[in-house]
Amino acid sequence: MMIAPSSISRSASPALYSPYGRAGSDTLPYVKSLPSPGLSDIHIERGPRTPRQRRSLAAAPLAPLGYEQEVEYRQHVSSLLAAKNAVFSVSGRIPLDPSQLVLFFRTKSGITHSLDFPIDVDYNSPPALDVLIASCRPHQTNDSETYDDKESLFYPPNLPLTTSLEIANHPILQAVQNALFPNLPDAHYLIAARDRLEVVVCGGRMGTQPRMNDGRVATISVTLPVRYRGGALVIRSDNVGVEEKAYGRGGKTGDMEWTAFLADCDYEIETVEKGCRLSVQYGVYLKTFGTGAVGSISEPLINPSDTILDLLSPVLNMSRGRNIAFYLQHEYGVNPAEVLAESLVPMLKGADSVIYHALKLFKLQPILRWTAGGYIWQPEETVEALTEDRTMPIAPMATPMMGNIYSPMRAPISMPAEPVDEVTTIRQRIEASGAIPLTEADITVLADGVSTPAKERVPFVSGPQLEKLCINALIVFYVA
Repeated sequence: MMIAPSSISRSASPALYSPYGRAGSDTLPYVKSLPSPGLSDIHIERGPRTPRQRRSLAAAPLAPLGYEQEVEYRQHVSSLLAAKNAVFSVSGRIPLDPSQLVLFFRTKSGITHSLDFPIDVDYNSPPALDVLIASCRPHQTNDSETYDDKESLFYPPNLPLTTSLEIANHPILQAVQNALFPNLPDAHYLIAARDRLEVVVCGGRMGTQPRMNDGRVATISVTLPVRYRGGALVIRSDNVGVEEKAYGRGGKTGDMEWTAFLADCDYEIETVEKGCRLSVQYGVYLKTFGTGAVGSISEPLINPSDTILDLLSPVLNMSRGRNIAFYLQHEYGVNPAEVLAESLVPMLKGADSVIYHALKLFKLQPILRWTAGGYIWQPEETVEALTEDRTMPIAPMATPMMGNIYSPMRAPISMPAEPVDEVTTIRQRIEASGAIPLTEADITVLADGVSTPAKERVPFVSGPQLEKLCINALIVFYVA
């Protein structure tokens, strides 16, 4: 069978195609359309089918969908794609023997109690559970203003409560990050802080809870091993317009269930038909050991020492009205021709991270920029390739030393050992790529002549050889 070459055509709008198709005639090729989001539809033309292939199709014909079935099919596909492309919750299990779990709490009277698991309230309800329930307070829900003994409860946050379960010992946060935050920037991490204990007794339910406004990005709910029936956790997302349910295991033998959902979701618990539902909530917060990008809601987990701040203060006071810059001291393995210098901000480490945080504490606005040989690129520019003319030899560039403190440079490049024409050539190409001399940028680079700035490398062709141009990164800021 000869297959005709594929052809590409543009459609007015993307369409949804049914998997049920019909074979073409003996003369016309069979065409199957494969839609690709954001791209032109690809049409694969196939040659005429052989008699053997036609007999196999006739033996098991596929009836085409009717109009109503086609509409229903499209609706199902649309709902599936909407849910798949906007994940707002994820569930999992904790491989922990329920008999190893203990809950400790202290009442207003100052007496500490312990609650052992698993629990079956219909078979043998421990007295500590009754004390726990008696110490709880009712939820303030959106759909009810009156409370009774069947309403959902929570343990007062001002009373001590802890469990022998430590979710940091289980890869729960990693699973939450992979499912709900797949594009988390480098050097950003999720941490969990225990929020509250929620209790729903038999016949009770929890109405829709108001969203927490404490800076969290998600919530984790761990169902404790107390046997119950019903009481499904219902999660709704405004962005998707659908809801998901997590039923838990109800204290059955085996793993415990946890459910995580984004902070912009509403949740409630359906009526508990039997037993008692206990769950511990954790708030998930976004933190970073590095520095957040523009618009990041994360807060750094490190603070510069008082010594660094005391030493930086007089330098800033004596630099008022000037553009100041520090070299980065660590290499990050990036290609300046492909990424902006500002993209290094989330990856800053060591001394680079400390000085960046210190500048932030002084309410300054540091910006990272590429520099080489007395030239500096704009923050929104990369170091473009310098090898448009491969027939002209290019000399590698060296970074000139300017003494103890760098001032605005008089000569952008100083390489007396190299031929003048080669230096002029590479200087012209650097200027053509968008770089300007530090003298024009009016930037003073602070250095001691001892520390060696970190180097990132841009490959380029010099005659028949592949060379690498060394590029430095600067933390540039203005002191008002």
